Amino acid sequence: GMRRSPDVSPRRLSDISPQLRQLKYLVVDEAIKEDLKWSRSVEDLSSGPAGLTSIEERILRITGYYGYQPWAASCKREERPRDSPGPAEAPAPAGTEAGGRASRPCGRCSRARLRKIFCGVAVALCVCSSWAGSTQLAKLTFRKFDAPFTLTWFATTWNFLFFPLYYVGHVCKSAEKQSVKQRYRECCRFFGDNGLTLKVFFTKAAPFGVLWTLTNYLYLHAIKKINTTDVSVLFCCNKAFVFLLSWIVLRDRFMGVRIVAAILAIAGIVMMTYADGFHSHSVIGIALVVGSASMSALYKVLFKLLLGSAKFGEAALFLSILGVFNILFITCIPVILYFTKVEYWSSFNDLPWGNLCGFSVLLLTFNIVLNFGIAVTYPTLMSVGIVLSVPVNAVVDHYTSKIVFNGVRVIAIIIIGLGFLLLLLPEEWDVWLIKLLTRLKVRKKEETAEGATDPGSGPQSKNRRARPSFAR
Repeated sequence: GMRRSPDVSPRRLSDISPQLRQLKYLVVDEAIKEDLKWSRSVEDLSSGPAGLTSIEERILRITGYYGYQPWAASCKREERPRDSPGPAEAPAPAGTEAGGRASRPCGRCSRARLRKIFCGVAVALCVCSSWAGSTQLAKLTFRKFDAPFTLTWFATTWNFLFFPLYYVGHVCKSAEKQSVKQRYRECCRFFGDNGLTLKVFFTKAAPFGVLWTLTNYLYLHAIKKINTTDVSVLFCCNKAFVFLLSWIVLRDRFMGVRIVAAILAIAGIVMMTYADGFHSHSVIGIALVVGSASMSALYKVLFKLLLGSAKFGEAALFLSILGVFNILFITCIPVILYFTKVEYWSSFNDLPWGNLCGFSVLLLTFNIVLNFGIAVTYPTLMSVGIVLSVPVNAVVDHYTSKIVFNGVRVIAIIIIGLGFLLLLLPEEWDVWLIKLLTRLKVRKKEETAEGATDPGSGPQSKNRRARPSFAR
């Protein structure tokens, strides 16, 4: 059964609601019971006399309803990697007590946290500079070489380098060094027991190769039509599309804040279209970026659906396989475009090779940092780098093109950016916010109690403090 904490007001399950009666057959696993005791003690300690959460919510948590599982270790909960690499998920420090308060090792924990934040700032700047740099370089390239699809193909071919680069890192870092073949075989298990067969290649890798190419091609084609500020800010909507798709396809937990963020993103798209007065050129450009953001979202959600989460080596191998797919099956398209003179260049010597290779290196850097930066920092800080690329592009556009920052455009940029930042809030943000507010209230009450001459003010404030916890 469930132990009743002395702090929680006694309420029987039958008093709550008839819908919960069906839960009486629920069998709770012993290990979960242990963890549940821990999670309840955290709630009871941190949420004041009345306990922050109601009994109904606790039952929903026991059953893991809406994916709400409070028994994840405290350090794991800090920031979960984007359903990928495992090494980033650090176990809880040994000194952590039931109340979430850590004993001495917490000094080390806070030092590690500080290091993670510093690394995060560096990674965010790297994400920002590589993303803004590749966008600006693409714009420059199109002045001499008007071939967005060929540029996409050329840059995607560089994906082949992911696994070799990862292997070099593995050899330098790992204590147990494996041969390339051993490492490859181990990473191939990601695709199933049989490894990377032809069937797996066409069913689990080819669709992602197509989505990767479409995402990049639509983005580059949009750069030809509209300015880079609009392109980069509209691409930020992909996070809102990921949430909507995850909610529909993966049945992810519903979150009001994320719905608000999705609405802000859509409102921003409409306002951005209005900012240039609905010219066909800008409408086509905006439609292309929204298409690119949608393809990117579909890629992420399908990856989670079909392949789940990947470790670093598996992610590197997968991206290298996309490069191989690109060389084997996409090469024919630039060739056809060349001979039909859709994307034509007179001679190979006239091509701006510096720009082409520069763009490819920046895009490769961006993808490496985005996929492997998770080892040294929080994913949230990495995502902030993408938003930071918007003001960088805006400054460059201001000096190099005839962009007009009218009121509508500025508001559209701000609300899309705000929507993106709202989507970075962790799932338990509301719980943390309420905890913070109660802590601040408690501190305020204690200060006023100390300053007050009336001796009766102490217990009164205690009674008042107990009230807000249930109004949830």
